[in-house]
Amino acid sequence: MEIHPLNNEVYPLNTEKPTAEPAKEAEDYKENGVLIQSPRTAKKILRKDRKKLSKFLKKGKKRQASFVGPIGEGEGGDGAPTLHSDVDKIVPSGRENWSNKVDFLLSVIGYVVDLGNVWRFPYICYQNGGGAFLLPYIVMAMFGGIPLFYMELALGQYHRTGAISIWAKICPLFKGIGYAICIIDLYISFYYNTIISWALFYLYSSLNSMPPWTSCQNVWNTPNCTNYFLMGNDTWTKFSVSPAEEFYVRQVLMAHKSNGLGDVGGINWHLLICLLIILTLVYFSIWHGIRTSGKVVWVTATLPYFVLFILLIRGATLPGAWKGIVFYLHPQWNEMFAVQVWIDAATQIFFSMGPGFGVLIALASYNKFDDNCFRDAIITSSVNCLTSFFAGFVIFTILGYMAEKRSEHVSEVAKDLGPSLLFISCAEALANMHASSFYSAIFFLMLVTMGLDTTFLGLEGVITAVMDEYPDLLRKRRKWFVLVLIIICTLGSMSTLTFGGVYVVKFFEVYATGTAVIVVVFLEAIAVSWFYGMKNFCKDIKEMIGFVPGKFWQICWVVISPVFLLFIIISFLALPMEIKLFNYTYPHWSKVLGNFLGLSSIIWVPIYMVYKIIITPGTFGERILKSITPERSEIESSTVVVHLNAV
Repeated sequence: MEIHPLNNEVYPLNTEKPTAEPAKEAEDYKENGVLIQSPRTAKKILRKDRKKLSKFLKKGKKRQASFVGPIGEGEGGDGAPTLHSDVDKIVPSGRENWSNKVDFLLSVIGYVVDLGNVWRFPYICYQNGGGAFLLPYIVMAMFGGIPLFYMELALGQYHRTGAISIWAKICPLFKGIGYAICIIDLYISFYYNTIISWALFYLYSSLNSMPPWTSCQNVWNTPNCTNYFLMGNDTWTKFSVSPAEEFYVRQVLMAHKSNGLGDVGGINWHLLICLLIILTLVYFSIWHGIRTSGKVVWVTATLPYFVLFILLIRGATLPGAWKGIVFYLHPQWNEMFAVQVWIDAATQIFFSMGPGFGVLIALASYNKFDDNCFRDAIITSSVNCLTSFFAGFVIFTILGYMAEKRSEHVSEVAKDLGPSLLFISCAEALANMHASSFYSAIFFLMLVTMGLDTTFLGLEGVITAVMDEYPDLLRKRRKWFVLVLIIICTLGSMSTLTFGGVYVVKFFEVYATGTAVIVVVFLEAIAVSWFYGMKNFCKDIKEMIGFVPGKFWQICWVVISPVFLLFIIISFLALPMEIKLFNYTYPHWSKVLGNFLGLSSIIWVPIYMVYKIIITPGTFGERILKSITPERSEIESSTVVVHLNAV
C-alpha cells in the first residue's frame, strides 16, 4: 500500500495512480477529486486568517492552539504551498500580543536606554579620545552590537517564547543558557533597584526650597566641607570636599559607618523605604503583563528625552558650558591606536544594547509574526546610541560650568565614574543654578523613570522565560508569581541597603554580570549560528519579513559577532582590574568570592548539557544528535517536517 502525499488516500500497489491535471501556478486545480490551492490563493487565505486572528485577539478571547488555514508562501515538490512554521500555525494558549507597535518600540527603547547612557558613555568617551572614540564605538556597534540585537529580536518573534523554552526549538543542548540568563537578571535586580532608590531619595530631598547638598551646615557635614559656589574667604584645596559629595557619602549611603565588604554595618532605613516604593511601582507595572507595562513605558521611556532637552538648553546658557563641550568632543586621534580604547568601545556598546539578558527575546515574543523585526532593530538600536551621544552634551555642559566655578580644567572635575558622576558632580551643579529645586527634581525624576522601565522590563524577561517553561503551573497565577519574584528581589537587595551597601553594589556590578553575561551571549551566538545553522535562521527570518538577511548580517552572526564577544572576554581575563571605590580597595578574598558568583550562573550551561545527554535515550552518538536537533510538540510533529541543525 502507498499513501499519496497530498491527500493521504491509499492505493493498492497494483493500482494505477491518477495523475494530476496540469495547472497554472496562479490557479487552483483538482487532484483525485481534492481541491489543491495555488500559492496565490494560499496567500490570500493567510492574509484573511491573520486579520481574523488579530481581531479575535483584540477582543480578549482565549486563543486556541489550532491551525486556521494554509499559511505557507513557498511551494512543495508537488506544486502545492508548503506549510508555515509551527509558530504561525499554533498560537500559545493565553499569550498576549502588543496592543500596538508603539508599545513594543517604547518598551525596547525604555529597556536599553538606562542610567548607563547618562553616566557611562560620556565618561568613557572623553577618557578614550573624545570625538575620536566615536569611530571605534560606531565600528563595534555595526559589527557587534546591532547584529546581536537583531538576532535576539528575530529569535523571540519567530519562536514566540521566552529565554528558557526557546532553546528546545533551536538547540536543546544549550537550554542551560536560559537558566543562566534568569539568574543573571536576578543578580542585576539585587543592586540596580538600589541605585534607583538613591535617585528616589534625591528626588524627595529636592522638594525643598533649596536642595540639602548645597550647604555645609548640616549634621552630616565635616570640617573639610567647602562650598566653592558660595566661597568667601574659603579656597578649594586638595583636602576640600564638596557638600554634594558629603551628602551622597554620609547622608544617602552612610558609607562612613562601614569599613568595606567585611563590615557592611546595619540597614539604611530611608533607602529601604525607597526600595519598597520602587518595587511596588515595578509590581503594578508588570503584574498584568504587557497590557500594563506597554502603557507605563509611554511615560517612563519618553519623559527622559523631555528632561534631557530642558537640561541641555539650560546647560548651554551656563558660563563655561562651551569648555565642557570642547573637552567632550575634542578628538585625540592618537588614542584610537590603543587597544584599551577598542576594548572600552566593545564593552560599552555591548552593555548599552543589552543582548544576553533575555529581555529582547521576551519583548519580541509578543510581536505579531510578520512584524518587521529588522526595521525594529535598526530603529531602537540607533535611538539607543544617539541617546548616549546626546546625554553626553547635557553632562558636559554641566561639568564645564563646574570647572568654570572652580577655576579648574574640566578634566579635574570629570574624574567621577559611575553613579558618582550623577549623584555628586551633576547634583552639585544643578543645585547651584537658579531654580535649583526644579532642575534637581526633574533630573532625578528622569533617573528614576530611566531605571524603572529598565528594571521592570528586565524582570519581564525572567517572568516570560519561567512562565513559558512551566505554563500549566504559572500562566493562571501570574500575579502571585510576580509577587514572589518581587519578594525575592527585595530579600536579595538587603545587603545593598546596608551602610556598606555601595561596596556590595559595585561587587555585584563587576562580578555577577560582567564577564558572565558576555560568556552567555557568546554561547548563544555559537548555538544559533553554528548549531541551529545560518540556513535555518535565515529561512525563519524570511518567513517573517519576506526577505533573507544580507551577507553582511550572516557574516556578522557566523564570524564577526562571536569574535567580537570573544575579544571582550579575553580582554577581561587578560587585564584583570583592581577594584576601588572611594578610598577602599577590594581585598583578595572578594575577588575569589566574585569569581564564584560569576560562575554560579554560567555553570548551569554545562550542567544542563550533561543532564540532557544522560536523559536522552540511545547510543552516545544518537544522544548528541537528538540533543542538537530542535524538539517538536505532538501537534507540530503531525504537520511540520523537522529540519536538522547545521551540525
